[in-house]
Amino acid sequence: MGESLQVTIVYEQGEDGWIVSSIPEVPGAHSQGRTREEARANVIDALRGILELRFGEHAPVAETADSKPLKLVIGA
Repeated sequence: MGESLQVTIVYEQGEDGWIVSSIPEVPGAHSQGRTREEARANVIDALRGILELRFGEHAPVAETADSKPLKLVIGA
């Protein structure tokens, strides 16, 4: 049985016709785009970057830690 993680993308009208997108559950996951689709793709890229920085292969893990990698897949 698989597990899933659900987050919410919030869209707001920005300046000059831009659409601002954010993921409230993840501090710092903000972006924008000219269209809703572009704003969605950009905020998902921002989320990916945050997760890679925080949990990427170069993240320090104590040698005695009991750990297992988790792959997060974001669907359409």
